[in-house]
Amino acid sequence: MKSYAVSIDDIRAAASALEGVVIRSPLLENPDVNALLGGRLLLKAENLQRTGAFKIRGAYHRMLGLTAEERGRGAVTYSSGNHALGLARAAQILGSSAVIVMPSDAPEAKMAAVRGVGAEIVPYDRDTENSADVVARIMAETGRIEVPPSAHPEVLAGAGTAALEVLEDAGGPLDAVLVPCGGGGLTAATAALMAEAAPATQVFAAEPALFDDTSRSLKEGRRVANPKGRRTICDAIMTPIPGELTFSINRDLLAGGVTATDAEVRQAMRFAYDHFRIVTEPGAAVGIAAILSGQVPIAGRTVATVITGGNIDPVRFAALLENEE
Repeated sequence: MKSYAVSIDDIRAAASALEGVVIRSPLLENPDVNALLGGRLLLKAENLQRTGAFKIRGAYHRMLGLTAEERGRGAVTYSSGNHALGLARAAQILGSSAVIVMPSDAPEAKMAAVRGVGAEIVPYDRDTENSADVVARIMAETGRIEVPPSAHPEVLAGAGTAALEVLEDAGGPLDAVLVPCGGGGLTAATAALMAEAAPATQVFAAEPALFDDTSRSLKEGRRVANPKGRRTICDAIMTPIPGELTFSINRDLLAGGVTATDAEVRQAMRFAYDHFRIVTEPGAAVGIAAILSGQVPIAGRTVATVITGGNIDPVRFAALLENEE
């Protein structure tokens, strides 16, 4: 088998390193929902994770890989919120510090949460500036070490521990796993894990309809960017283009890409709340939305999706469920 930047052995090692730091979030199942859909729907509730999202898994694992001297210099990254929170908390736990380059239109609740964990925020305009350029400038000026949201093997291995838990807790074979996809790190780690441990399991990237860069890139066989100026309620996965490292894995291993409109995402958020009593941020519900719209069949099958985060202001959550935003 072709080797990739992350393997099942890397992910298992990361799981050992993260034990006692991250929460083993539950894999939710509702028999009434299964009866309604005609198959098993499994939800990996990473909205219940520390910092409210799966991102602390990769951020902490990468911070563990830094030397004491590097941790003393601190970390820097770019993120719209969840990786920012994960890295800020990881740095705090390990006695380091973090600077986060965040889009200026990121939800204020996420910015406040990041500052609340002690990180410094440097805002940028996602339509006129390149976040990577801002990060590079900060690294040059301060000597900080970049801990990217996905483009590092140690980050991928940490993220993959969520998929490993899905595989271990499913109680039987998985026909498909849908992963909300921004930069593609969790998607790539999941695909690499399943390719080794459960090759019959299909892995799909799930994206907002207006930010379907991975889906379009898979069809063209090369990385294709999203047009600038678009917006979606799924702020956590509004990425400009698939990551080079992650797409090299996803191009080879994914079964395909699925998408969801903002209206379908709202319905999925409502479905998750009504049937599982969980709060999801919009980007975390794209997998549910794609399943409910029939893009991946579930009748007679076992299909899982990762609820990647639940970091959303309660007022906004209520407004989205009532179609007021």
